[in-house]
Amino acid sequence: MVTWGAELSDNTPATTFGEAKSNPTALLNWLSAIDRYGLARMDALPDKSAAIIDVTDLFGYVRETNYGRYFEIKAMANPDNLANTSLGLQTHTDNPYRDPVPTLQFVGCLQNDADGGESVVVDGFRAAEILKRESPANFDLLANHSAQFDFRGHGEVHLRSSRPMIECAPEGQVIGIHFNNRSCHAFTRIPFATSGLPPVWRNTRRTGTTGML
Repeated sequence: MVTWGAELSDNTPATTFGEAKSNPTALLNWLSAIDRYGLARMDALPDKSAAIIDVTDLFGYVRETNYGRYFEIKAMANPDNLANTSLGLQTHTDNPYRDPVPTLQFVGCLQNDADGGESVVVDGFRAAEILKRESPANFDLLANHSAQFDFRGHGEVHLRSSRPMIECAPEGQVIGIHFNNRSCHAFTRIPFATSGLPPVWRNTRRTGTTGML
C-alpha cells in the first residue's frame, strides 16, 4: 500500500473499459493500482444505466444494499440524499453507518448537466499519517473512541453503526477511515477526562453552560 497526496493528480492510474475487457493484463494492472493506491480511473464506460455493473462483472460481484445492486444518482426536487443534488460535496467516506462499510466503491458518470462536476479524492490514510505525526493525542482520540453514524432513508430504512473514525488493527496499523460530517452524531463516547479540552471548558460544562464540542 502506498499513501499519496497531490502528486498523484497528474499520474492517476487509468485504463479504458474496452482495454480492461479485452486485455487481462490491462485489467490486472488496473486492479493492482487499486490495491496499491486505493483508487484508479476507468474511461470510456458504456453509455447506459448500470454500466458500472459491467465493470464489476469483469472481476467480481456486487454486494446489494437497500438501494439494490447500484445507486443511480440524479438531481431531484426533494432529495433525501445530498448525492441527489447538484451541490458540491465535501470530502468524505460513504456509508459509515452501514455494517459492513463498502469495500471497493465504483462511481461512474454518464452525463453532467451542472456547472463544475470535478471529482476530488483525498487519501485518508495519508491524512492519518500526518495527524499521527503532528498531533498524536488527537490521532489517539479518533482511533480509540467510536463515533456514531446514522442515516434515515425512505420508508423504514434506518441505518446506524458505531466505529472509530480511524480504524486500526491490533498491531497498530491503520486499516480504515470513516469520516462523514453529514451522518455523524454528537461525539458522546469520549471520556471527558481524555477529551483534550482545556480546563476552562471542563469547568464550564460541569456548571451546565451549553457548548458545542
